[in-house]
Amino acid sequence: MIRYILLGCIGLGLLARCQQKQTESTASSDTTATATETTVPTVGNPVLMTTLPDKYNTPDGLAVAPDGTVYLSVPNLADNTYPGVLLKIVGDSVQFVSDLPIQPDTKHACPMDLAFGPDGNLYYAENQYENSKDFKSRLMCIGMKGGKVQAIRPVVTGLALGNAVVWKGNTLYMTDSQWDMPGDTTGSAIFRFTLAELTKAAAGSPITLKQRTMDPHVLTTFTTKVNETGLDNGADGMDYDSQGNLYTGTFGDGTLYKVTLKPDGTFASKEVLTVSKPNNCVDGLIIDRATNTMYFCNSRENAIMTVNLANGTLTTLAQNGDTDGHDGRLDQPAEVLLKGKRLYISNYDKPDKKFVNKNADEVHTMSYIDLK
Repeated sequence: MIRYILLGCIGLGLLARCQQKQTESTASSDTTATATETTVPTVGNPVLMTTLPDKYNTPDGLAVAPDGTVYLSVPNLADNTYPGVLLKIVGDSVQFVSDLPIQPDTKHACPMDLAFGPDGNLYYAENQYENSKDFKSRLMCIGMKGGKVQAIRPVVTGLALGNAVVWKGNTLYMTDSQWDMPGDTTGSAIFRFTLAELTKAAAGSPITLKQRTMDPHVLTTFTTKVNETGLDNGADGMDYDSQGNLYTGTFGDGTLYKVTLKPDGTFASKEVLTVSKPNNCVDGLIIDRATNTMYFCNSRENAIMTVNLANGTLTTLAQNGDTDGHDGRLDQPAEVLLKGKRLYISNYDKPDKKFVNKNADEVHTMSYIDLK
């Protein structure tokens, strides 16, 4: 920004005045940074991986392909004049892979979390909730062959806000952050689909969910306690531990849940996960099954948190005040992916009320943390 001010001033023959403005601007920025840092602690040292152009303005879901390639979904919800797309990460930069099909009624493609299935295809959840509250979200299947995109088809329709996608064996689990039920307008759910069902759906007609019901595909439901943010978004990120237990957390109030499964992958029980200190937001999460450590994004507090699943100790891995993320610092992290000792972070940068991040800015970034 200072460079542009300087060039403009030279063009007008006002270099001296420009230098004065530059000094004032720098002083103002330093004051703002200092004020922010006094209210939000700076923890950890995330590193800038890449800066994205405006056409990739809300990086979100992350998945590792069988060949080790990392894929990234971009719903572009901060500026949806750009289409939702699929990218891949090569080194520390991104490459375009494919546009994604729009939903016929909303005219938008909104890919969120994604995961490769045992069939080698890439499945992603669609979030149409900001475009329509009328259950327009879907589960999509991208046919993949030799790293190339083939046909892209809906395999499940009738979701409200599709969010996380996890494959465990031949079963796909998916969260819907707005699965309201009669008498509960703050509901959410985990759904369960078998590979056989989804393969049949991809070849024919998609599975159509029964809205506002305990559809047979509902594994379990949750209720979000609405706080000062006014958000009732529920179950968001999801993964499973070394024992096969599922974990999710609610975006609106930050409650973490453990869901125990029967040997056939159906529901056995659920409980609130007891952690060592309060938490108020859970977005994307992943579990290192070698250590049973959970990593999750607290988008509201601009932080990456860890939970020791053996004893419930919750720790802040990284956090910083409001920033545009140009230097790699967190800018409303929404998704994490663990590959080796690198933790990839998507900086979604589309804040809600009472978030540390105040504005969706013109800098769009991916960060990472090297874990020791």
